[in-house]
Parts: sequence; structure tokens; C-alpha cells
Amino acid sequence: MAPKVLVIDDEPYISDLLVAALKFEGFEVDTAMDGAEAISTVGRDHYDIILLDVMLPDATGTELCRKFRMMDIESPVLFLTARDATEDKLSGFDAGGDDYVTKPFNLDELVARMRALLRRSGMDDGSFESDRLTFGDLVLDVRTHEVSRNGVAIELTATEFSLLETLMTAPRKVFTKSELLDDVWGFDFEGDPAIVETYISYLRKKVDIFEPAMIHTIRGVGYSLRLPR
Repeated sequence: MAPKVLVIDDEPYISDLLVAALKFEGFEVDTAMDGAEAISTVGRDHYDIILLDVMLPDATGTELCRKFRMMDIESPVLFLTARDATEDKLSGFDAGGDDYVTKPFNLDELVARMRALLRRSGMDDGSFESDRLTFGDLVLDVRTHEVSRNGVAIELTATEFSLLETLMTAPRKVFTKSELLDDVWGFDFEGDPAIVETYISYLRKKVDIFEPAMIHTIRGVGYSLRLPR
């Protein structure tokens, strides 16, 4: 069975784009344009995951997410937001949200995060190909925690694996140190942010043993997984 998704967004262009992209990726998709329609829709059907815009005509995404949880709707909620401040993200998590993607978003990253939520919630029965990320000759298997490049197994620590998984969710995207700290170490991390540089260095020594190098520093911005054009 294809995972069933509810897209709640009042912008027709965004909604139509998501419907087309997610159907292509194998999802079954329904839509709602505002909070009232969303509450009615989730009340009569079950969804494996909900994509929820933070700003709707009649409610905020956080308010709506709280209502879902009060209705005992346990579907993972992924916020679509133009806001990337830490306090905004935390308020979404406090409301019962599970993840967020900042607009304008990368569709590959969005789908990867959705698949991760499905795995986490136990709704992925294995029929949906969500357990393997591939970029060039680099392969990461989320289910078995195995990594290889050019067919050669690479041994990674749990933190190295999580960092590489984040980079592989959106190849060519530049991740800031702040984004990597949030994704890999969590919002409550109180250590030295230089730990990101340290672990990027560890990854390079293991992943970039073959040519060409994949893990790149984008000076003044962050880090990216990319291949030469």
C-alpha cells in the first residue's frame, strides 16, 4: 500500500507542486486549503503523514497540530515553514510536530524527511523503498546502518552516520553549521559548534578515500555533498 499523505497548504502553486511530486514518488495524496477543511478531512480518513503549512488563512500550523493531537491523531506532522528561527521550530515541536522543512524547500530533501518519519513511526512496512540513499557511488542504508563507496564498506560511528545521512538527504544543498547541529546533535546541544568541523573532517577521511571528493566546504556558508559537473 502506498503511504497516504495529507498536504495542508493554502497556496495552490505549492499544493499542486507537492501533489504532482509526491504522486510521482509513490505516495497517495489528498489536500486541504485551510484549518477547517483539514480538521474535517483528518476526522474522516487516516493519513500516514501530514504536511502542514505554518501559516493558514484561519489558523496557524501550531494551533492546528495541537488540535490534531487533542483529536488523538498520531500521524507524523512535518511543518512547511518560511520561518527558520529556532524558537519557531521549538514551538512547532512543542505543539506535537515531528519535523520541519523551510520554504523554499528542496523536493528531494522533503521526500527523504518524509520517508524518515515513516520509518520512525513504524508505518513503513518495507514495501516503500525508503531505506537506501544513493549519490554517485556512495550508498547509505538507513535500515542496516551500512555505508559503502565504490563497493567498499565504510565503517562509521553513529554520529558520523547521522551526519552523512543528513548530507545525503539533499545532495548539492549547502547545509549551515546551525542546520547540521540541529539535525545531528539536536536543539539541546550545548557544546562547541566547532564539533561540526571535526566530524566533517572525520567523514572526509572515510568517505573521500576515492576520487572525486564529495564532501565540500562552501566558504562562509557551510557544507555540501556534491560531485564536479
